[in-house]
Amino acid sequence: MESTLEQHLDDTMKNPAVVGVLCTDQQGHNLGSRGSLSDEHGGVVSVLAKQAAALVKDPTDSPTVCLESESGNILVRSHGNITVAVHKIVS
Repeated sequence: MESTLEQHLDDTMKNPAVVGVLCTDQQGHNLGSRGSLSDEHGGVVSVLAKQAAALVKDPTDSPTVCLESESGNILVRSHGNITVAVHKIVS
């Protein structure tokens, strides 16, 4: 699985608009990262996804959190036991 995850991270970074990607487990431990997102962001990313899920009435729904700034957006979403964050620059 690790090599598959690493390949997905590399493939995601090939998009010219993407400057960072991070995958964490439910505890916020880094499963893999590239670019602007790193180990130090794992806990925050995991908590953001959990808090967003708490706001949704349907427990099977997985909301996407979008943090917007003038320099870019960070999209955060959980997929099962894994949380993914993607940092994209504004074009």
